[in-house]
Amino acid sequence: MMIALTTSDAMEMKMVLHRAMLRAIGIGNSCSLPSAAALNWVLKDGLGRLSRCIYTASLASSFDTNLKRVRFWTSVLFSLSIGVELLTPVFPQYFLMLASIANIAKQISLACYLATSTAVHRSFAIADNLGEVSAKEQIQTVCFDNLGLMLAAAMNILFANNPSLQTGLPFVMYPIFSVLDLFGIYQGLKHVHLQTLTKDRLDIIISTWIQQGFVPSPEEVSKQEGIGLFWSRGRELWSIRIGWLNPRRRTAKLSLNNEDFYFLSLESLTSEPERNQEYAILLCLREGAGTTDVIRGLLHASYVRKGIEACGSSSAVLKQWFNLVGDGKRLTEQNLSLLYEQVLSIGWACKNILLSTQEQAHRYSFRTD
Repeated sequence: MMIALTTSDAMEMKMVLHRAMLRAIGIGNSCSLPSAAALNWVLKDGLGRLSRCIYTASLASSFDTNLKRVRFWTSVLFSLSIGVELLTPVFPQYFLMLASIANIAKQISLACYLATSTAVHRSFAIADNLGEVSAKEQIQTVCFDNLGLMLAAAMNILFANNPSLQTGLPFVMYPIFSVLDLFGIYQGLKHVHLQTLTKDRLDIIISTWIQQGFVPSPEEVSKQEGIGLFWSRGRELWSIRIGWLNPRRRTAKLSLNNEDFYFLSLESLTSEPERNQEYAILLCLREGAGTTDVIRGLLHASYVRKGIEACGSSSAVLKQWFNLVGDGKRLTEQNLSLLYEQVLSIGWACKNILLSTQEQAHRYSFRTD
């Protein structure tokens, strides 16, 4: 319902700003040049669609691994683009630049909306009725589109005899409807409970299972995960990162053998001296590592992290690192099957684990592989 209300706000703003943009390029003015207006419009749309292609090609994996975060921030970008379009009648000499910037932002937002809609709809399709959920979403969209258009038309008629007030109306209504729009999107995304596994969700599941003895449901993980407004996750002390050995960061300890499809390492987070150093746990995946190997690696890293918390200081961790890795390995082999069964029984989709481009791009291999 909240998302549908935001559609009404957006439609009202569209009607107002389209009139403003047409006035900015001279349509309705006796001295306007139709061909120049058409050229400006074509350039504006062309730049927007090109940017949309570049955006989707470069950030494709983020639509799966950071769906809520990307969806919300592109909605913020869409609201800002409307504000830029409202400036076109104020600065008509910069119409092409302002309209192009606004259209680029809109095309990026549209690309994200189309890419994430299926996953959002699937989260509500409890009875595998994806088609029905999609159809009802379209019905709500159409209804609130018409409501927004009716409200915009009514306001234009109401202020028809006051041109100055009609001109300033978009600048008054824009911040109000933008806040309502973003609030509705934020509240709507809080009720999206995704069943797919990513590194962050799996980290929450395993940590809860180790500490409290049960596997959380998608709804419970969604509450802990939140919208993820800021990119701070993964920078905490003793966080677990999937990736590769970064030459810019000092690697304190390395546990590697040719039997496993992963290895664990301590990775420095700061450039402080070793005794004051802060570390994270690095999980490197081997070529050919599958879903079970990723779960095994994260479970192993989580057991090591639990052991680290009992050590206290970083210097103690450095001394006992290989013992911690060995104890974690033993616990992982004992409990992996039980964890996997419980994750499946709760309803998580365990066929694949969605990793970001950085997490899956670089994997190591042995010469004998």
